[in-house]
Amino acid sequence: MSYQLIECVPNFSEGNDLNIIKQITNEIEKVEGVKLLNVDPGKATNRTVVTFVGPPEAVINAAFLAIKKAAELIDMSKHKGEHPRMGATDVCPLIPIAGISMEETAKYAKILAEKVGKELNIAVYLYENAQTNVNRKNLSVIRAGEYENFFKKINLPDWKPDYGPTEHSIKSGSTVIGARDFLVAYNINLNTTSTRRANSIAFDVREAGRVKREGNTLTGKIVTDKEGIPVNIPGSLKSVKAIGWFIEEYGIAQISMNLTNINITPVHIAFDEVCNRAAERGIRVTGSELVGLMPLKAIIDAGKYFLEKQNRSTGVSEKELIKIAVKSLGLDELAPFNPNERIIEYLLKDDSKCRLIKMNLSEFADETASESPAPGGGSIAAYVGALGISLGTMVANLSSHKPGWDERWKEFSDLAEKGQYFKNELLKLVDEDTNAFNKIMAAFSLPKSLEEEILFRKNAIQSATLYATEVPFKVMQLCYDSMEIIKIMAEKGNPNSITDAGVGALCARSAVMGAFLNVKINAASLTEKSFSEQLISKANVLVVKTQQLETEILKIVNDKIIL
Repeated sequence: MSYQLIECVPNFSEGNDLNIIKQITNEIEKVEGVKLLNVDPGKATNRTVVTFVGPPEAVINAAFLAIKKAAELIDMSKHKGEHPRMGATDVCPLIPIAGISMEETAKYAKILAEKVGKELNIAVYLYENAQTNVNRKNLSVIRAGEYENFFKKINLPDWKPDYGPTEHSIKSGSTVIGARDFLVAYNINLNTTSTRRANSIAFDVREAGRVKREGNTLTGKIVTDKEGIPVNIPGSLKSVKAIGWFIEEYGIAQISMNLTNINITPVHIAFDEVCNRAAERGIRVTGSELVGLMPLKAIIDAGKYFLEKQNRSTGVSEKELIKIAVKSLGLDELAPFNPNERIIEYLLKDDSKCRLIKMNLSEFADETASESPAPGGGSIAAYVGALGISLGTMVANLSSHKPGWDERWKEFSDLAEKGQYFKNELLKLVDEDTNAFNKIMAAFSLPKSLEEEILFRKNAIQSATLYATEVPFKVMQLCYDSMEIIKIMAEKGNPNSITDAGVGALCARSAVMGAFLNVKINAASLTEKSFSEQLISKANVLVVKTQQLETEILKIVNDKIIL
């Protein structure tokens, strides 16, 4: 079975007392296998959003301990805050991340809900994918009335809790637990203090829209259909929930949004739509604020979106795309935006697997020149290949921005994006080649006293050697493929950078030849000779094709150089 990973994003009704927040998060961190990713307290909302990930059993254990601690420390009878809430742990969603379905995640949500209801004596409602009653799936519908009015609501026949007592705790309130898709909590800042105007914009854009009224949209008579049901005017954005509020901490009004499906409405589309609707009302968007975390793709897509609006190349580095997104969305208006703390993939990344590419040039050269056998020729080949396509990508970006070539910016932008892909893949293989070598060394160090140990060691050595053969072969393939882009740049790119394309071709060819040496030496140690012979045959074909392509590119380059 594949490794299972789920995310949990509990919202606790405390955003001011950092000591209380710390005691709650301490409960999460003490559970083995769980990684605390983010703690985001809000003073005006008096609410903290916590994000952690791990295997399902560990996550629900950590969530239970956090909910228990929140119930001990938070007194809801004294709680005030801008955000709707109904309990000390207001909501606790589970989100499938890897190796687990939504259905399985929903089962874990029910296990957690039952445990909270039974052992903590807290009324629990299921929501989203954990809830089978269609009338109780929506969080805002469940939470309507909030803490103060839930003492009556919980006694209504339709609002009996799914788990726990049928009474609303004075101290800890009630809570909602469920399973849902990844959600981006996102606030957009306005240059107004008016909650009413902020709400008007929120109603314009949110999927639920607003109730239709005669005349004045706020005070006019509600329009109903033939059956007396109020007519609704839907908002402009699908999969978006939004309200307007005033944040005293910042002295501004915000549109507070939940983007429930960023494949339908991405962050940048929500931002631009609010900008347009605000402008219609004489209001200006000044920036925005992320609550919790966001996926890497969401911010990369935003960076590309804003570059495309400028007719600029999107084939720039990941770091540059993030920088463009942050500045365009104004994510750093209210506080510094640190991608390493806000992007979920960055928080989950294992830096031990990318040690070499984290080094500066001098450190990498020193490490290579040291007495350690790794990094060796395979890692160097991958790095030289990355440098080769980086030069080709540079020419594409220069061509995209060349004066007089404005109508061709998209053509070169697309090529630059492809170049970035090759560069990124080859950079990963710089470390992976060294990791593959280390696996061989680890296999050779296995015990070999008993017969079963000898067999296990032999199989481990073969498995590691096979991988150490496949990695440089992949380097060969990527470098050869990248030369097609370099050739196009030599033929059609900015003529002022023609020699850069030539150097790029030389680097790519050297990388293919260098990686081929590693393929040959490792394949020679494989016991499955038919496989190794086939691989060597494929590698030989790549070498011949690479040499031919290099010759073609260098001829183009030399023919264009005017002496």
